[in-house]
Amino acid sequence: MTKASIDLQDLRRRLYVKAKAEPSWRFWGLYVHVCKMETLRAAYEMAKKNDGAPGIDGVTFEAIEAQGVEALLEQLRDELTGRTYQPLPARRQEIPKDGGKVRVLSIPAIRDRVVQGALKLILEPVFEADFQPGSFGYRPKRTAHDAIKRVAEAIVQRKVRVLDFDLRAYFDNVRHDRLLAKVAQRVDDADIMHLLKIMLKAAGKKGVPQGGVISPLLSNLYLNEVDKMLERAREVTRNGKYTHVEYARFADDLVVLIDAYKRHDWLIGAVTKRLREEVRQAAGGNQ
Repeated sequence: MTKASIDLQDLRRRLYVKAKAEPSWRFWGLYVHVCKMETLRAAYEMAKKNDGAPGIDGVTFEAIEAQGVEALLEQLRDELTGRTYQPLPARRQEIPKDGGKVRVLSIPAIRDRVVQGALKLILEPVFEADFQPGSFGYRPKRTAHDAIKRVAEAIVQRKVRVLDFDLRAYFDNVRHDRLLAKVAQRVDDADIMHLLKIMLKAAGKKGVPQGGVISPLLSNLYLNEVDKMLERAREVTRNGKYTHVEYARFADDLVVLIDAYKRHDWLIGAVTKRLREEVRQAAGGNQ
């Protein structure tokens, strides 16, 4: 990730420390930081580093830089501070998959990727403080290799009964009102909530759009209660340093591992049942 300036880094560090120290604190006054040129510049650099195709407006990074990046960022700042910013509809692109299936990406315009990135820079440290050890996808200083290592260590410890869950379709059906309610548990800022609402609306009536800059953060937030449930399962079955249950989640791929001892057969059904209940509850009973 492109390195943020010292001031922005310091703000993010302070947000994280506050959120970690006070799990029930609701943050206010965040919107002003999203609107700062410093944040928007860092968000633009992130977007440029990730590159990617243009959105529905067809505007490329080359075109933006020919006109001047500062001009775009100043325009976005003025729209945000004047509360006139409106994201363009996301461009939908189908990516072929095995078996004749397709994966649908929702690709925001570059200008909207910048605003999403600015919002992510401010919200990420708040929610990062709440995320669980077994969640690895799209988090700072965490990789797929870390998730694989956690699974491999569990297998060495004889947790060889594996439950593998694919949650991709679940993300496609996320209810926006439920997601916004989860954000509001930590954010007491009407402007932030409005900005997030119009971002989600630009990508469709429901779901966390695959392709949005802020989508991975929102997906992790939406499944944080599931991660918490699995952390509780680890602790309930703990025997000293050894746990009879382990898990690792990377975005929409979730692996739960249970040890091979026959006396723990009941854990397979119990964990599966509780996981389905948690997912159904998170989705508002629609799953």
